[in-house]
Order: sequence, then structure tokens, then C-alpha cells
Amino acid sequence: MPANPPRRLRILTWHVHGNYLYYLTQVPHDFYLVTKPSHPPGYAGKVGVLPWGDNVHEIPADQVAAHEFDVILFQHRTHWFDDRLNVLSDAQRRLPTVYIEHDPPQQNAFDERHWVQDAQTLLIHVTHFNRLMWDSGATPTRVIEHGVIVPEGVRYGGEKARGIVVVNHLQQRGRRLGSDVFADVAQRVPLDLVGMEAKSAGGIGEIGNLELTAFTAQYRFFFNPIRWTSLGLAVVEAMTIGMPIVGLATTELATVIRNGESGYIDTSVDALVDAMQALLHDPAEARRLGEGARRVALERFHIDRFVRDWNEALRLVSH
Repeated sequence: MPANPPRRLRILTWHVHGNYLYYLTQVPHDFYLVTKPSHPPGYAGKVGVLPWGDNVHEIPADQVAAHEFDVILFQHRTHWFDDRLNVLSDAQRRLPTVYIEHDPPQQNAFDERHWVQDAQTLLIHVTHFNRLMWDSGATPTRVIEHGVIVPEGVRYGGEKARGIVVVNHLQQRGRRLGSDVFADVAQRVPLDLVGMEAKSAGGIGEIGNLELTAFTAQYRFFFNPIRWTSLGLAVVEAMTIGMPIVGLATTELATVIRNGESGYIDTSVDALVDAMQALLHDPAEARRLGEGARRVALERFHIDRFVRDWNEALRLVSH
């Protein structure tokens, strides 16, 4: 007899990172997003232009305790410390629990204890680098790398002899996100910056989620100036359309891009400037590297693999 299909789960979570949440909701379960009036950060629900599926629902915070769920999925420390105690019921706090950690440690690179210390909670890191750097203590962990949907009909063109940088709030977030690196390189290489509040750092401004890959596709290369972060979804999305990546050889990016195959990474900014200038003068080489980046993205970051990994993790906690 055929195996029983996996049980469809009711998962309570929060809107923390919009694009990540959209990809997460490709997993075939029902997701309930905690909302508050006026949709403040962390409680935004289904706002925005992303094409949320029928499996995504909103639930006001003051109604959460009266509903039944199968899994509670946290994505931010505020929700862990506040909503876990003040929004969930006693019974809901005993449900299978998952915490997605989106970032590497922010206070100490190698000696920071994660605030989730609970042997009954599964702590999911989005990169192997993050799991390596966090001290997760007694909490069980696993890694589920990013998965993205390849946009239909969008492919790398590279006709514009400039580089594109995609970072939100670059000026405000400073050295960690590479504001100084961007400013230095932009004096030597033609670069455009897009993202939230990009104009304050000399950039163009924000490009909508659904238009971003088509907008970046016209640029010769994608430059990632970030020193310390998880692997940015914008980088992975650029790879899927066949775009060469240039960036700092730090965090998880050092395992994703191979020099001469899918782009260039280095800890020397001068070396990266040389690589960018070479790509500006050699569109054919840029296209070759972009094809290499696309092959990596389709193999490592395909949405189907992401969905399989999440289904396995959810089965593990909810069996």
C-alpha cells in the first residue's frame, strides 16, 4: 500500500524577513502569521507585494491563545522572550517548537551563547557558518540552507558596465554591512546601490521585491561588501539568473563562490577592485562566471531542496 501522505501542519510564526518567509511558505503546510494593529515590525502579516499562497493566514495576537496549532516557529528573540510568555497559552508553550536563527552572533564572533537554551526546541541555522560560530549549548541544531524560486523569464544581461550592490539601511548599519567598503570601492569602480534608505548612502533607492532580479540583471556583476552576515538572499537570487558575484571572502559566501568559476571573493579589497575592473572590460568572461554561479545556485539553493529539508525538520519535531 502507498505510504500515508505527511500530515498537514498548522504552524504559528511571525513575519520577520519577508522574502525568507515567502520561500518558507512554499513548504506544504498552513502558516499563521501573528499580527498587531497597524502591522508594526515583526507583526506585518501578509502585507506587501509578495504573492502569498492560500496556505498563509493572519491571526491577531490577542486571538492566538484560543486557536490550535501543531508547531510554534520563532524567528526573533523578541518573540521568544515576549510573545512566548504573553501571547501563547500554557498548552501552546508545550507544543513542538522551532527557532530559526537568521544571523551569526552579533556581540562576540565565537563565544556568544544563543539565548534559546532548551533541549526541546530545534534551533535551525540558515548557514553552516552560523552554526559554527554560535554556541548553541544544549539546544539541538540543524542547518537548512536557503532555497529560492528562480524568477520566470529573468536572465542575466550584463549590458550595463556597472556593478550593483543590494543592502538595506547600509548607512545606518555601518561597518558590519560594509558601508566603508562600499564607499571606498565606489570611488574606484562604477557602482549603484539599491535597498531601503539607499539614497542616504549615495544610492538609487529601494527596488520592489518582485522587480529586483530584473533590475539587477542589467548590471555587469553583483558586488557584496558585507563583512559579517548570513548568506544574503539577494546574492543567491542574483546567482539564479546567471550573475557573477564579487564579494568579501567572509562568512558563508566563502563556501559558495569559487574564484574563476562563479565570481571572485577575497579579503583584499584591492584585489576585488581589480577583479571588478576586469569584468567591466570583459563581458564574455562575466557571462561565463555568471553561468557558473547559476549552476551552483540551481544545485545548492533550489526551492525543491529547501522544501524537502523543511519537511524533514518539521516531521522530526512533530512526530
